[in-house]
Amino acid sequence: MINPSWQPIFDKHDTLISTMKQIASDNNEPIYPQKEDWFRVFEMDVSDIKIVLLGQDPYHGPGQAHGLAFSVNKGIRIPPSLLNIYKELKIEYPERNYNFSHGNLEKWFSREKIFLLNASLSVIESKAGAFMKQWSPFTDDVIKFIQESNKNCIFLLLGNFAKNKDKFIENKERIIYGIHPSPLSANRGFFGSNIFKNIELLNGSPINWSID
Repeated sequence: MINPSWQPIFDKHDTLISTMKQIASDNNEPIYPQKEDWFRVFEMDVSDIKIVLLGQDPYHGPGQAHGLAFSVNKGIRIPPSLLNIYKELKIEYPERNYNFSHGNLEKWFSREKIFLLNASLSVIESKAGAFMKQWSPFTDDVIKFIQESNKNCIFLLLGNFAKNKDKFIENKERIIYGIHPSPLSANRGFFGSNIFKNIELLNGSPINWSID
């Protein structure tokens, strides 16, 4: 259920949301995630958000996306970018003995209040970016709304796509920038970057990055 704190955003974009639902109903190709999961991340009260982790598209393979950026359902192979995130967490915190046995990040979302937002909320199977243009006005306004409503929130922007969204965030001191963790770029500055330690420093308290 969408938290009432987001009502101004959903009221503003009511026509867009209705249009996207109609497109999904009329489309003959599979669209991910299921419509019921498009707004999963908005179950969190905007005032509870500690960290916004911004992704691009939902995963566009069967059974992967479930409404939380970078996360996949249990039983699904862990995607390469998430594997690299796990690798960096182990590099930064060897003493914590993290064991990342699956790719479901619901604990990050529900327990640590990490807002796992994709810039596009739906995608056609095997067609990355299929609805990015349509969803961007909505998710851009979400970013603006968060930074207006929650002054303590930290924005983690990984890669050039996410970094370009910093224009919607007034308090640049609450932004942490990083290299995208994809296999194409992770070796160019993501590994060994200490971004997760920097997040905890800015947060003022430790974060439990375990997934169990």
